[in-house]
Amino acid sequence: MRKISLSNGEYYHIFNRGVDKRKIFLDKDDFNRFFQSIREFNSLDPIGSIYENSFKKSLGDRVSKLDKEGKLVEFISYCLNPNHYHFILEQVADKGIEKFMHRLGVGYTMFFNRKYNRTGALFQGKFKAVHIDSNEYLLYLSAYVNLNDRVHSLGDRVSKSSWGEYVGGNDKKEIKDKNNLCKKDIILDQFKNIDEYKSFAKEALEIIKENKEMGKLLIE
Repeated sequence: MRKISLSNGEYYHIFNRGVDKRKIFLDKDDFNRFFQSIREFNSLDPIGSIYENSFKKSLGDRVSKLDKEGKLVEFISYCLNPNHYHFILEQVADKGIEKFMHRLGVGYTMFFNRKYNRTGALFQGKFKAVHIDSNEYLLYLSAYVNLNDRVHSLGDRVSKSSWGEYVGGNDKKEIKDKNNLCKKDIILDQFKNIDEYKSFAKEALEIIKENKEMGKLLIE
C-alpha cells in the first residue's frame, strides 16, 4: 500500500525502473511509443487500446480530442533513461496519477512484450511517488530531472528529457524538444529568462551530486 496520498493540485516526483534493472527502451521506436502512450493515456475517460484506436483517427486528431476533454495529470518535467524514468507531475483530477500511471504501465508493457516476444512484468513493482512539499524542492528537482542523463553520464541518443523544452534550443549543444509535454511556467516564471534557469539548473545539479543528504531526497 502506498505510503502517501496523492492529492489534486499537488506536485509529485514519480519514478520507476525496469524489473531486475533491465532496459525498458531499446530503440527510437520504443521512446516514440512511450511518448505516444503519455499523450493518449492522459485523459479523463479511458481510451482502450492505442493500437485499435490508430485505425479510427490520426494521432493528431486523437490528441486534440483528449486535450479538449481534460487531463489526469500535468507534466512539469521528465527524463527517460534506458532502464528507468523520472516524472514531475501535478495531479489535476481525482486519482489522476494512479489512473494515468496504471494505463501507462500496462499499455507500454503490452507493447514491449509483444514487440520483443517476452512475457511478465516489465517494471519493478508499482511506481514510486514522493510529495514535493516546497518550492525549493521543486526547483532543484526540476534541474535533477531535466538533466538526469548527465547524472548517469548518458547521451541524448539513449536518454530523452524535457531539457530541450525548457531551454528552447538556444544553445548549439542543446536540441529543441518537439514533444511539448510540459507545463513549464511554474518553474520558468521564477527566473528572469531561460538563460538564468539554465545556469541555475546546471549549478543545482552539481550541488545535488556533491550533497549526499540532498541526493537521498532526489535519487532513487
